[in-house]
Amino acid sequence: MKTPIRLLRYLGTCFLIVGFATNVNGQFFKKLGKAAERAAEKTVERRVESETSKKTDAALDSILEPGSKGPSTSPAPNQVPGGGTNTNTGDGSGTDSNNTPTGKAGPKTLKVYTNYDFVPGNRLILYDDFSVDNIGDFPAKWNSNGSGEIVTLDDSPVKWLKLSNRTFYVPDLPETLPNDYTFEFDMITTGLNKNTSSTARLYLLLDENNSLRKGSSYAQMGIPLAQYIDAGIYVYNRFNGQNTVSNQVKKDIRNEVLDLAHVAVAVNGKRFRMWMNERKLIDLPRFIEPGVVNYIKFDLQSMSSEKTEQFVFITNVKLAEGGEDLRSKLLKDGKFSTTGILFDSGSDKIKPESYGTLKKIAEALNAESGMKINIIGHTDADGSDDGNLELSKRRAISVMSTLSDEFGVNGDRLQTDGKGEAEPVGDNATTEGKAQNRRVEFIKL
Repeated sequence: MKTPIRLLRYLGTCFLIVGFATNVNGQFFKKLGKAAERAAEKTVERRVESETSKKTDAALDSILEPGSKGPSTSPAPNQVPGGGTNTNTGDGSGTDSNNTPTGKAGPKTLKVYTNYDFVPGNRLILYDDFSVDNIGDFPAKWNSNGSGEIVTLDDSPVKWLKLSNRTFYVPDLPETLPNDYTFEFDMITTGLNKNTSSTARLYLLLDENNSLRKGSSYAQMGIPLAQYIDAGIYVYNRFNGQNTVSNQVKKDIRNEVLDLAHVAVAVNGKRFRMWMNERKLIDLPRFIEPGVVNYIKFDLQSMSSEKTEQFVFITNVKLAEGGEDLRSKLLKDGKFSTTGILFDSGSDKIKPESYGTLKKIAEALNAESGMKINIIGHTDADGSDDGNLELSKRRAISVMSTLSDEFGVNGDRLQTDGKGEAEPVGDNATTEGKAQNRRVEFIKL
């Protein structure tokens, strides 16, 4: 059996060969890299101790050494923030506005996310990846009662908002929250260890107002950042002076918050659901008071960041209104489009986060077995015209193949085409517009 010491030495060597970019924040992020390394080592120790007690040698090898004796189903700890391959939903040049770095655990596949039923809304309200903000500045489309700045990590072009302790962050919404909507963001941390406070959490507030304090009516969900214990996901609400939900849901996400995490929330009337990566963690049937909650806020608490170099970063913040059932859209309008099918940068490889959307589309198509569909890919304007046209066609083919191979839709019913950047529905000069333009369209034939 491979011992924990050998594994830690191997991971330690990997950490040491990865450096942070030499920019104005170079020395600062070198320290964060060391902190992240120590936190990851603690995570591996905990995982190895747990697995050793219940797994055979072969099973442990398959968990901690993906590819050696079978596929891994456990996320590997992040080596350094921003490390690894940069991926996004972008187009030809691979430098568009929705970059997402991944860790070193290897690419996930759609089959990994077979239990993932999150489907993003189809009308984009807000999207911000901070691509138009300058490094070191506070983001232009946000408000705060404290400090925060845009940073990059390692040599990745992805921009992140670095959060500060005991501080509210409020995005400028062009409208109040609808009855049904989805909210997503990417988060990454540095420096978390066993000394991180058991009450340290990143809170997402759904509030009645957009002020820099809690309103009298709100619902909040707190992502735990503690490493020493499973502190639980905190859920609490207060409407009309009454609290109906107050709990710490034990779902142990200590490994997830050390790595790059994608957080997704779906609100449907009173119902509130939350996922981290492919795991559904919260499903509360009566958590929200419809018509009272209007705005979204972030609130970081119990993180003595400046002293301990423990930080939380967020990016790719997306709010979208939930829409009609896909089958109804096809029957009534003869078409629908979605921004919920995501691809690696400059590639036709579909990201696993797209599973929920593809599953819903397949269900709609299988419910109307006689219907034939044309699948059309669209891109934003980053990159060359010819490159984007070719990429959009390949992405449409990839969607067709996935619907047929993975979800059983008869391939004879499906055709494909690509329009590149030729038919924008949003302004390619803005991050929101680009996100709207990166879409896949389904048209009834």
